[in-house]
Amino acid sequence: SWSVIQHSEITVSQSMGVQNVKATQSSQLSLLYKWLNSFPFLFLSGAGYHSESKAKEYKHVCKRACQRAVDRLKAGAFAVEAVAAALVELEDSPFTNAGMGSNLNLSGEIECDASIMDGKSLHYGAVGAISGIKNPVLVANRLLNEAQKGKLSAGRIPPCFLVGQGAHDWAVTHGIPPCPSEKMATKFSLSAYKRNKRKMELAEKMDTGHNQTKKRRQSSENENGSGCLDTVGAIVVDQEGNVAAAVSSGGLAMKHPGRVGQAAHYGCGCWAENACNMNPYSTAVSTSGCGEHLIRTMLARECSAAMQSEDAHQALLEAMQHKFISSPFLASEDRVLGGVIVLRCCRCVEAQPSQDIQGALVEFLWSHTTESMCVGYMSAQDSKAKTHISRLPPGAVPGQSLAIEGGVCRLMISPGFRLDAPLP
Repeated sequence: SWSVIQHSEITVSQSMGVQNVKATQSSQLSLLYKWLNSFPFLFLSGAGYHSESKAKEYKHVCKRACQRAVDRLKAGAFAVEAVAAALVELEDSPFTNAGMGSNLNLSGEIECDASIMDGKSLHYGAVGAISGIKNPVLVANRLLNEAQKGKLSAGRIPPCFLVGQGAHDWAVTHGIPPCPSEKMATKFSLSAYKRNKRKMELAEKMDTGHNQTKKRRQSSENENGSGCLDTVGAIVVDQEGNVAAAVSSGGLAMKHPGRVGQAAHYGCGCWAENACNMNPYSTAVSTSGCGEHLIRTMLARECSAAMQSEDAHQALLEAMQHKFISSPFLASEDRVLGGVIVLRCCRCVEAQPSQDIQGALVEFLWSHTTESMCVGYMSAQDSKAKTHISRLPPGAVPGQSLAIEGGVCRLMISPGFRLDAPLP
């Protein structure tokens, strides 16, 4: 069975049909393992606000994305290809703030951010504030692939991060079909834009200089805050032990045109790094939440670095507490909103069923300060994905409270698998 880990100060209800295990501050856990016959593993999420009425739709989207990625893994695709496939499925859903149905900016346009990182090559590709492209992650992935080919003509360095019209033009030139911005908007995103615009106009009329009350400001934050932060991300480990991570977002509702969130920034939206001589663990991380908060803390890279500690749960807890909620870079913020999913792999040299089959330990964790976080995970052995909507307990204040959960599994791998191999 799977083991669920949670911080002792947070009460989380029974979930995923598994038994909750309370963790002490020192995180002395009795972990249970599930043996699987094949290695590929996918984990994806989106943090923000997920209404109870749409819980079924959110979970269905996660399951489809998991299945699409695992199908690619079973066909022999590498982690970076599978993680891109998962993000395409999430971007195509009208229930996520990525690709189709993304939040509209102040001008009523859709501008998206996305990035992807390959743990084997350590290459990264990203686009920011891109319009007229249905699947921004495909552009980010193409940038990554092109960069791996080496220098351009006349010794020019290939780009890894493009924004705005330049990103759109590059995508079209490289065979990614355009999609008119008006076709990417859904009835829900258009109605949300009109509603938010009316609220802004009303607030501007009521706000005479600095006379807006604290109560009104808090009300505005509650109505327009965490519900607009549902960036989507995915992390994958393939049959060769390579890890990859990706993230995609439509950004904050009513954002200023040209604004680029954490989903495109290096070390902020996602991070993936295979094990090497300096790092004993392979790690993959994807973040979600308020882009400005995640950019100023570089949370994805911070969490990846923390995962090199022996105790993954304690390391993530401390990273979220000290590098995010209590970060000096966010000292001026009343509420710090974000979520993170983490996957960590290492070889289990102490337990090898035979000379032909060896074990690998995979730890997957998620943590969030937002009101909720929808997660899904699946291995190649599973017939269907498992999903869960993690929520802060009643009375907890989003941005000031922290939830952390996760699981551990031991997987059976072939002897050619090298988690501890140095980078090529």
